[in-house]
Amino acid sequence: MPLYRVTLAYDGTEFLGWQAQDRPDGTRPRTVQGELEKALTQLASGVPVRVSGAGRTDAGVHALGQVASFELPRAVPPAELQRSLNGMLKDDLRVVDAAEAPAGFHARKSARSKLYRYEVDSGPFQLPTRRRTAAHVRWPLDAPAVHEAAALFVGRHDFAAVASTGSSVKTTVRTVTRSEAVLHGRTLVYEVEADGFLRKMVRSLVGALLDVARGTVTVDDLRRALDSRDRRHWPRPAQAHGLVLVRVDYGPDVE
Repeated sequence: MPLYRVTLAYDGTEFLGWQAQDRPDGTRPRTVQGELEKALTQLASGVPVRVSGAGRTDAGVHALGQVASFELPRAVPPAELQRSLNGMLKDDLRVVDAAEAPAGFHARKSARSKLYRYEVDSGPFQLPTRRRTAAHVRWPLDAPAVHEAAALFVGRHDFAAVASTGSSVKTTVRTVTRSEAVLHGRTLVYEVEADGFLRKMVRSLVGALLDVARGTVTVDDLRRALDSRDRRHWPRPAQAHGLVLVRVDYGPDVE
């Protein structure tokens, strides 16, 4: 069957994350994967279509460049596929690109790296227009301390200390190639790129940055916590709605 890849953008506010879920009562909560599979199954005249995503974003997390792959029972021109899906999906989920994929392509397994961005506003209050897409703290942000803490994550590390409880992965070792925090006025913009991420890993990194910015922990505290590989020593994750999956990169043979 023909294999396709699509790039998705979505506002994660009304989704219970990426992954399709079946409840004991037979209902399915609204998820990105679930909505996409429902539309594709309709497009395939009722033949069930299963979708693989590059990243399993949590409830409330947004995306500009999520990638999904799937097979269809018949060939569909990519432009028609994009147009048809966007006609069936609600406004908070859009297919921004569609293409045929090479044999063996898998949205997650073929990925070389992913880039996430997190935004947090500081000050006595947050503008209403920012409440769905940025986190908010009341205290001032110590920019130099945040920059130093962000640099700590670059390189190949065992990130067991930031892994969410209950995660089941073969290894917690990841290579972070970029970890940069920039303060624009009262808004902190953090971007992190790696060859892979553990569940809630980015939010846990941001939670640590915010604690450093507040002065409740030091960079040395984080270094010791990271070395301990113990989740109990790491700060709590930041809120979900400040996070966006910006881009997924693949090798030149599948681009």
